[in-house]
Parts: sequence; C-alpha cells; structure tokens
Amino acid sequence: MQLASDLLSYALVAVGSVLTGYYLYFFSRLAFFRPKAAASLNEPLSIIVCGRNEQFHLENNIPKWLQQQLKNGFELVVVNDQSEDDTRQILQWLARNEPNLRPIHIERKGNERIGKKYPLSIGIREARHAHLLLTDADCVPASDLWAAKMTSAFTHGIDIVLGYGAYEKHPGLLNKLIRFETFHSALQYLSYALAGVPYMGVGRNLSYKKELFFKHKGFASISHIPGGDDDLFISKAATASNTAVMIDADAHTISVPEQTWKNWRRQKTRHYSTSKYYKPAHQLLLGLYSLGQFLFYPLLFSTLILSHWQAACVVLLIKSMAQYIIFSKAMRKLNESDLIKWIFFMDLWMFVYYLMFAGTLWKKEKKTW
Repeated sequence: MQLASDLLSYALVAVGSVLTGYYLYFFSRLAFFRPKAAASLNEPLSIIVCGRNEQFHLENNIPKWLQQQLKNGFELVVVNDQSEDDTRQILQWLARNEPNLRPIHIERKGNERIGKKYPLSIGIREARHAHLLLTDADCVPASDLWAAKMTSAFTHGIDIVLGYGAYEKHPGLLNKLIRFETFHSALQYLSYALAGVPYMGVGRNLSYKKELFFKHKGFASISHIPGGDDDLFISKAATASNTAVMIDADAHTISVPEQTWKNWRRQKTRHYSTSKYYKPAHQLLLGLYSLGQFLFYPLLFSTLILSHWQAACVVLLIKSMAQYIIFSKAMRKLNESDLIKWIFFMDLWMFVYYLMFAGTLWKKEKKTW
C-alpha cells in the first residue's frame, strides 16, 4: 500500500515537472519575446483569399483588405471555388473600380468538394508577386498595417512568417473557451517556432514566398488529405532558420467565432484530423505535453486523497506559479488579456477538451471545406 502511494506521488511529480519544463523552456520564448525592428517589404505583395459560398464575408471584408498600407503596393487575389451563391457577381461588381482586386473563378467537373488546397494552389500559381500573404474569407485585418507588419518579418533567409489569427470577443463561456483554445494553440506553434521547431501555421494569417511553395511541389505530397494546407505544408517546409513569427497587435487577423457548441465541435474535429500526419518528432513533442495535461489533475486529486497531500500541494504551487506567469505574459502579447483571470479554470477544462477530441485522431476526414 505504501509503495502504491509513493508511486502515485512520484508520477505526479514527474508529470508536473514535464509541464513546468514546457512552460519554462518553450512557452517562455513567446511570453518574453521581443521582436527586432524591421523595415517594410521592398517588393509588392500578393494577398490571397479563397472562398466557397462566402458572398457575405467577401462583400464585407474585401474593402478592408484593400485598405492595407504598403509602400510598394499589392494585389488581392480572391479565388471563388465553384460558389453557388452570388459570389461571382459580388466579385465582378467590386472589381470594376478596384485595380488591385483580381477575382479568379473555378468551376470543377462533377462539383467535387476536395477542400481548400486546390483553389489555394490556383491562387498561388496566378499570383504576380514573390511574397504571399494568406488569410480566410471570414477574417478581417486588425489594422491597415496588417500586411506591412506581417511582411516586415521577411529579413534575410526568412521564407515563412507565422501570424496570429484571433477571434472576436463576445460575452459567454463558449466564446472564452474558443479564444483560450486559439490562444493555447498559438502559444504552442509560435513558441516552438521560436525554439527552432516550427511545425504549423494557421491559414487565417500566414505568409511565405511563392518560390518556397513550388520548391516543395505545393501540396502534392498531401493532396490526398482534405485539410493541411496550412499546418502540414508548414510542417514540411519550415526549418529553424527560415521561419519567423509576427505577433504585433496590428498584424493580427480577427474572425467571427462559432456561436453554438455543435458548430464549434465540428470545426475543431476537422482541424485536428490532420495532426496524425505530423512528423514523428512533432507528434512526440505535442503528445507528451497533451498527455501531461490530461494526467495532471487525475494524479493531483488522487495524491491529495490517497497519498502525500503535502507533496501534491508543492507540485501544484510550483506548476501553477510558472503557468500563471508565462501564460499571462503571453496573453498580453497576443492581446488576450481578459483571459488571464480564466487561466486555471481553462487548465482544468483542457482535461475535458482532450476527452472530447481524442477520437479525431482515428476519425476519417470528410472531403469538404
């Protein structure tokens, strides 16, 4: 009985140490990140947006994308992927007096829905400029300096710039959960990139060079997977030396969050279905952290009740202090300061979160947008 009690305590100490190690070694890089001053891109830019049946978002957001301030100019390439609404008419109407707007209309035989990679490939192929800035139809720039800030990170040797795609702030628990999960995901991919282990980006706010896309043969190696146009391509093309991050508040994009639990869960299931295709090293890095989060509270409560409660309190105190300091600083960096008071509640919530989405690792993906 004593041996079992001791083993429980040792397991808690081990898991708490792993999590604290992630906070201090990886996540502190974003929390204490100080970007170097950089000049604006000295070349024109291609902003690329793909959409299917996005009439409402395109009508509202195209004027905001066209307001970007870039000294060398830009083009806005909007790829209309076989929309059945009035997207074509909206694009034609808006392009009449906007020379920077270039609509591209795609009609596929059989109306096959195979995801975003094909229209995005068309947009990249048709882009006139060497540097590309990608976002989604439902995203708006946080400022008219979004494009300038994102592309200012293209210093010598940099081919990829990872940005932050935030969600609008609304009242209610679901909104806070969505935004915390988005922050938590960004905390990982931005911190790992700063640590020299880039593994993904988000299509809501991502920039890379056109030549890099063709150097890696575009999405050819992942064409059989419905998703992955952002995370799997970046996992393949990013290195410790060719990837930079841009977290300036003016460089964020902002999206409308899901309004119902059902829609949010469907969205996250689709996003996580690509994680099983990550490189083994990335899967190990992410899996160890997720496993630690999943095990921590069951071990903590078991140790408090059945074993050495003093040891449990010490582990909880050290882990919580490190987490609060790192997370709160990172939240301020990403303009999510209102979530700071929710840190510990959200940490408990992550146990439920992993239970909810564990099945997506084995679920077959649907070939839709």
